[in-house]
Amino acid sequence: MATIRLTMAQALVAAMAAQRTVIDGQDRPLFAGVWAIFGHGNVAGLGEALYAARDRLPTLRAHNEQAMAHAAIAFAKTSRRRRMMAVTSSIGPGATNMVTAAAVAHVSRLPVLLLPGDVFAGRRPDPVLQQIEDFGDGTVSANDCFRPVSRYFDRITRPEQIMPAFERAMQVLNDAAECGPVTLALCQDVQTEAFDYPDWFFAERVWQPRRARADATQLAQAAALLKAAKRPLVVAGGGVLYSEAEGDLAAFCTAHGIPVAETQAGKSAMPHDLQLNLGAIGVTGTGAANDAARQADLVLAIGTRLQDFTTGSRSLFADPACRIVGLNTQPFDAGKHRAQPLVADAKVGLADLGAALQGWTAPAIWTDQARSGRTAWLETAARYLAVGNEALPSDAQVIGAVQRHSRPDDVVLCAAGGLPGELHKLWQPGAPGGYHMEYGYSCMGYEIAGGLGVKLADPTREVVVMVGDGSYLMMNSEIATSVMLGTKLIIVVLDNRGFGCINRLQNATGGAPFNNLLRDTRHETLPAIDFAAHAAAMGAIACKVASISELETAFDEARHHGRTSVVVIDTDPLRSTDAGGHWWDVAVPEVSERTEVEAARRSYVEALMRRNT
Repeated sequence: MATIRLTMAQALVAAMAAQRTVIDGQDRPLFAGVWAIFGHGNVAGLGEALYAARDRLPTLRAHNEQAMAHAAIAFAKTSRRRRMMAVTSSIGPGATNMVTAAAVAHVSRLPVLLLPGDVFAGRRPDPVLQQIEDFGDGTVSANDCFRPVSRYFDRITRPEQIMPAFERAMQVLNDAAECGPVTLALCQDVQTEAFDYPDWFFAERVWQPRRARADATQLAQAAALLKAAKRPLVVAGGGVLYSEAEGDLAAFCTAHGIPVAETQAGKSAMPHDLQLNLGAIGVTGTGAANDAARQADLVLAIGTRLQDFTTGSRSLFADPACRIVGLNTQPFDAGKHRAQPLVADAKVGLADLGAALQGWTAPAIWTDQARSGRTAWLETAARYLAVGNEALPSDAQVIGAVQRHSRPDDVVLCAAGGLPGELHKLWQPGAPGGYHMEYGYSCMGYEIAGGLGVKLADPTREVVVMVGDGSYLMMNSEIATSVMLGTKLIIVVLDNRGFGCINRLQNATGGAPFNNLLRDTRHETLPAIDFAAHAAAMGAIACKVASISELETAFDEARHHGRTSVVVIDTDPLRSTDAGGHWWDVAVPEVSERTEVEAARRSYVEALMRRNT
């Protein structure tokens, strides 16, 4: 057996560069690159190895470790989990900065390889700079924080351990059911230690998606439930897009007359103009989708986690006899809410289910009702999107302006605050993947970094990042990275001077306005933040507009700019789209001095009693 003597870090980089995938018949590197911020824990080991391989495995630098991981996650999502990136940091704060992003990837089932530096395995200089010391456990390091938010975790304490660890990492990253973040914590000294590695470890390997077929018994049971249904509804989740099954689902729903609603992750899986597409479902859902959900006697949930925003905290599917069929690659998700599981890849599962349902269609009265509901909702939504005479526009009116000036292949991206709800209800994607929302973990700060990842994955599409002032202030440094890399974004900043979404929730639960809008915080002077000047200082083309018409002009101009553009507009923190939507279980205090809280508690208890669980 031939061997090659390399350091552990060199061996890892060489193995990563050897991983391949095939997309649309074209052979591509599986790893598009490595995001890196170097420190003492990775610069001499992994940094040296990446330098030597920079032509085969590009290294990218940003300004925040969490942001780098967000960009890698967005890249993987845009690539539909067919390609991915790695992220490396030093030990200590660089590593723990990535933990939040690991949770994002974990919740959303997205592949990212995290390579934080770790303490010395040999323990010669203990405690090394930035080392966490546990008084009762000498094996603990800061990287243990990654364990609960990683699908696979390993700490490499000997150079030969990288071989089985990397093999297991690749299996997890490329498996439809297990997919999620992998953390390989690389001890600082071990990165630099040499070993005679067998040459098979560096052989090219091509990874293709595993498309699991359904068990025959589960398929027969699911088909029988659908055939017996009078009011079936499909709920399309992100798994539809990951499986590249959007065309299959549209054909399935059309053939069988079944209306379809979309989760945050599943939005843009269905053509907006499909007459059976009722749009968003759940807490931030359309009136059409939620009316259908309340009446449904069978829900076919495809590629969705069925989290609380989708199910209205388990209260949306109101028919006591309603059954759920969970079509999912992951048994954990397929069986949620006492569902009849149909464990399969979405694309293959839809084909098999369609064959089993050949000749069957939903009752025409149900299909026609769904189409009518869709028409009524579009008329309602148009009123919220239209320009008004108010001094401060609503988020919906800003969305309307951007929508009117967008093109079918544009990608709109958002993550947290009130904007995801408005976009979920109101945005009309022009093409699959045209709606990119991080709402599984609802992570503030994802937006601009995520936009960077989307643009790297698909440079042909215009990426429009919509972000509130609160989230912008949490993480904006990747504006500079986008300029540096030439990855142009159009960023629309909606400034409502605080956390307007949570302020509205606080008021809805009876609370007094407190600590959310800047005016309701403890302060001596309210900050007058010039977001346009701030963005310009990082190299963006930036402006502030005073009206919707100015926004439309600035947006059109931004499309023709050669680098990242930022457009800032002041918005109303109190208004949101009150049509559509559904109850969400947010616990209200049983005891309070405020009569408003007591009233909200009574309403909350009444809602709990109505919930069908």
